[in-house]
Amino acid sequence: MKKQILLVTLLLTLTAITFAADWPQWRGLNRDGISKETGLAQGWPKTGPTVVWRVPIGEGYSAVSIAAGRLYTMDAKDPDEFVVCLNQADGKVLWRIRIDEMFNNDQGNGPRSTPTVDGKVVYALSANGTLAALNAANGNRIWSHNLRSEFDSRIPTWGTATSPLVEGNLLLVDVGGKAGHALIAFNKQDGSIAWKTHSDLQGYASPIAVTIGGVRQILFFTGRALVSVSPQGKVYSKYDWSTDYNANIATPILVPPDKIFISTNYGTGAALVRVIISGGNPAFQQIWKSKVMENHFNSSVLYQGNLYGFDNAVLKCIDAGTGAEKWKKSGLGKGSLILAGNTLIVLGDRGQLALVDATPAEYKEKAFYQAMQAKTWTMPSLAHGKLYLRSQRELISIDLTAPKTASIP
Repeated sequence: MKKQILLVTLLLTLTAITFAADWPQWRGLNRDGISKETGLAQGWPKTGPTVVWRVPIGEGYSAVSIAAGRLYTMDAKDPDEFVVCLNQADGKVLWRIRIDEMFNNDQGNGPRSTPTVDGKVVYALSANGTLAALNAANGNRIWSHNLRSEFDSRIPTWGTATSPLVEGNLLLVDVGGKAGHALIAFNKQDGSIAWKTHSDLQGYASPIAVTIGGVRQILFFTGRALVSVSPQGKVYSKYDWSTDYNANIATPILVPPDKIFISTNYGTGAALVRVIISGGNPAFQQIWKSKVMENHFNSSVLYQGNLYGFDNAVLKCIDAGTGAEKWKKSGLGKGSLILAGNTLIVLGDRGQLALVDATPAEYKEKAFYQAMQAKTWTMPSLAHGKLYLRSQRELISIDLTAPKTASIP
């Protein structure tokens, strides 16, 4: 009996680590860059964390989506762009499907958008504007649209980067088409158009869905504005936001219960706006605007009333409510970050990986590792204790689980 009790105690200790589910789309389950996983390592040996596997990958900045034991991303190998499915355990390619011709650019070739996994379907968008619904099991095409030829979509200077959003039975996309074809909701099952609205340039940012004051709305950060739209296609409100090159890239962030944070580079800065509900219709009201945070490629994360993100090439913490700067840290370049628990997982733009306390008091680094030796502009993804990092040449899986220890009474 005593041995059985000891065994149960040991098993309970070893299984105390709990992991959230998948990371099925851009910036995770809620598009906020936040993982709910616990039991992750708070440091590692001088030799660094355990690298589970490294595999070669083609060009592109598409992040990794994780669902049902598989990874989904996009890459390019001249002259084509592909959607790629890999086995989560060993990085083996399960299928690779051509989606479009390769996008070429002096800032890097290949796809920018991240696939969205919804059940048995993967939705992907090429840098040249081909939107496709694929069978998640084998990559077979279910339906597709060419945004340029069908909707007169104007591809941004650095390629289409927005990631499709699933909302109920709809697939929402910032198309950037003319004559009321800027924002389009497709029936996610057959690709038919449920509604289309607005006229604007395509932004690089990805839409999010929020509920404020009981009103559900989709927020698009287009080339020229933050736009609130109902799930039925009614444009509620618009907050004009002009950035050089129409480079509105970072994803908007909900600051509960009723505020939205946006930020862009090129000397534009950031703003916090309140969403006021009047007669069931949302409207934007500016709270503050400042150049304290200029997100370029990647978005900030929100934790306990503070925003952590890259002000161009400087990692910063600012007060979300006021915009006041709390601390800053140079040396990581134009990096990216996600949040797990009270830890920032920070990736520098040359493969530097750091664990940092999410506190406004100071920059406190808990661990550092040179994970890759190449340009790393793509945001990390985290699921089931594994962290996925991507450069223009390789994709790696890192074990972030804490060491398993047990004390026997």
